[in-house]
Amino acid sequence: MSTLTRENIEKVAHLARLAISEEEILTHVRNLSNILELVEQMNSVDTQGITPMAHPLDIPQPLRIDRVTEKNERALLQSVAEPSAIKSGLYIVPKAYDTVKEFETIEE
Repeated sequence: MSTLTRENIEKVAHLARLAISEEEILTHVRNLSNILELVEQMNSVDTQGITPMAHPLDIPQPLRIDRVTEKNERALLQSVAEPSAIKSGLYIVPKAYDTVKEFETIEE
């Protein structure tokens, strides 16, 4: 039986740069361990001779033709945009966050 420990959760949270509380750690240990147990139960089922299926209902999947249906309006959209917001055909956007500062904040 696979179970997770609080150290596993803390390590994953650190790698994902997530700040989680003591209560959340305990909740994640319990919930993720339950998921792993369910996966082990499913892996123990004999599926020999069972045809894999992509959908529980026996109906065909309607697919559309893969072709572009939208009109290219890039030139029109860039002609009405603020000229300082476009450089070499690309939109200039403000920096969302400073990566280095974000990581420093999480590790404190």
